[in-house]
Amino acid sequence: MQPGVGSANILARMTGRIRHRGPDAEGFYTDAHAFIGHRRLSIIDLATGQQPMTQESGDLHITYNGEIFNHADLRPELEQAGHRYHSRSDTETVLHALEQYGPDCLQRFRGMFAFAIWDARNRRLFCARDRLGIKPFYYYWDGHLFAFASEIKALFEHPAISPTFEESTLPEYLAFGHLNDDRTMFRGIRKLMPGHWLQLDVGHPLKIQQYWDVPPPPETPERRTDQSWIDECRSRLETTVKMRLMSDVPLGMFLSGGVDSSAIAALMKRLTSGPVKTFAVGYREQEFSELEYARQVAERIGTDHHETVIGRDDFFDALPRMVWHEDEPIAWPSSVSLYFVSRRAAEDVKVVLTGEGSDELFGGYARYRHYLSSQRGASLWGLLPGNLRRFIACKIGSTKVLSADFRRKIQHTFVGRELTVESLYIDNFYWGFSPDELERMFSAVPDLDGRYQNFLHYWNRRSGLLTQMLYADQKTYLVELLMKQDQMSMASSIESRVPFLDHPFVEFASRVPDSLKIRNGVGKYIVKEAVKDLLPADIIHRPKMGFPTPISQWLLEPAGRELLGRLRDPDGVLAAYVDRPALDDLLERHASKREDATDRLWRLLNLQIWGDLFLTGKRERWLQEDPVLAG
Repeated sequence: MQPGVGSANILARMTGRIRHRGPDAEGFYTDAHAFIGHRRLSIIDLATGQQPMTQESGDLHITYNGEIFNHADLRPELEQAGHRYHSRSDTETVLHALEQYGPDCLQRFRGMFAFAIWDARNRRLFCARDRLGIKPFYYYWDGHLFAFASEIKALFEHPAISPTFEESTLPEYLAFGHLNDDRTMFRGIRKLMPGHWLQLDVGHPLKIQQYWDVPPPPETPERRTDQSWIDECRSRLETTVKMRLMSDVPLGMFLSGGVDSSAIAALMKRLTSGPVKTFAVGYREQEFSELEYARQVAERIGTDHHETVIGRDDFFDALPRMVWHEDEPIAWPSSVSLYFVSRRAAEDVKVVLTGEGSDELFGGYARYRHYLSSQRGASLWGLLPGNLRRFIACKIGSTKVLSADFRRKIQHTFVGRELTVESLYIDNFYWGFSPDELERMFSAVPDLDGRYQNFLHYWNRRSGLLTQMLYADQKTYLVELLMKQDQMSMASSIESRVPFLDHPFVEFASRVPDSLKIRNGVGKYIVKEAVKDLLPADIIHRPKMGFPTPISQWLLEPAGRELLGRLRDPDGVLAAYVDRPALDDLLERHASKREDATDRLWRLLNLQIWGDLFLTGKRERWLQEDPVLAG
């Protein structure tokens, strides 16, 4: 909004910056108040689905990213109400639905989406993001200019918007590796949060409203047999997978060999008549590779399987470009691996299904089980006087009677930590800097204690330990995972779909009793029981690897040490915030193998790369000629 001289050229540069998200076509709409652009990745209605699209009266204009999987079910009621369709696309259904139902249209959509609709007659912009945050939406608003995009980098093509570090985000980044609210690491750039819509009328304040949230568990548990829950889980999973097979272009599946992706691949095989293409990624270091498991699954269910193997040089060479694609420091090394498998999949398909979300719905991560058991022990441990607890912990930590590995593990239990959520759960399982190390290394950073508050905001909105953990992760950790999934797949111009995050399935999961999520130390119990006829038992019950990478090993090799040496650059973004002697000490402890600081160094390295790419003007340190990044 607030167009001016040269706005059309600005808009062309903004959409051009994210051409990888839509290489098939581009389109523009302009009037006295709004300039809207679109890059299209053609998946549904290839012939007539171009955007920006308008409806019968020509008043509404939409730019839209995503899929409404139930759009064909919504169409008859809209046509009966008098709306005339000119295409088969779900985009047109979004337009007609907003015109018919207003913001309540969002309650009817089943899918993943981020869209903006300009109402030229009423001079009103309406934007929305899907319930779980599968599709991204970034925006800038200074009271005069409103700009939005699917990726932050597009916003910087506008001359009024420049990349500036939002320093207040640093403590939270150091603790989690990502942010847990609507801020980004750029000042003035915000995320529209999942399950929210935004409305801006010319001359009026910006309005943001939540339209959906994960429902809390029922106060009175449903009286049902375990088998009825399991049967419903299977039925719902079949439905959501079938919905996500909607496409006019070839589809595939990212296959890790774990239970979630394997179950979806097996259902795809049953629900389609043609061959199912699966794609897996692994490393030359066999102990970190899941390729063998994915290969076993592919052979047993009969898919057309493809593998990608990457090594250290592939990884390090691609890392800066991946930071550029994600727009912010990369939280997890697996983003890079995901890019490589996406690039391979793009040779054969335009759409892939993935297994994201099941762990956060049904308690699949080991940290959930560890925290529950720690809390049981902590209730007794906490009865001891504080001085006695500290004395015992000190003795255990220093004794030579116990192995170093056992002593290290003890330090991650209630014996070696404070009996608080911050210490026993957040600091313990998100692998951030310890409070002491934060104070020592980042003494110039303000409000270090504020790093927990956004996560705890969600934690404190639910009761019951498992519910608290799952809900907090659904609102924070999972949103970041989905951003990674979207940005890395779209970097290769393919769309990823997430069957487990169909919102009725998520609402079902919120009702499932805890005893069916974690039972006898087994996470995702209900899912494993629901798909046990689809997969061999050894696949269903094999230990979760969690998409590991050999990054710890690589950073100890000469190439890794050279890369870490860039943390000392005197004009890098880190120089203004980190204490140099403390940094040197951390690097030395890691290099000498006295301490594994991989996770902390990964965060610092990504912060340094990100700063050079976007803030310091030193992009050439990391990137040579690259046509995607040029301009």
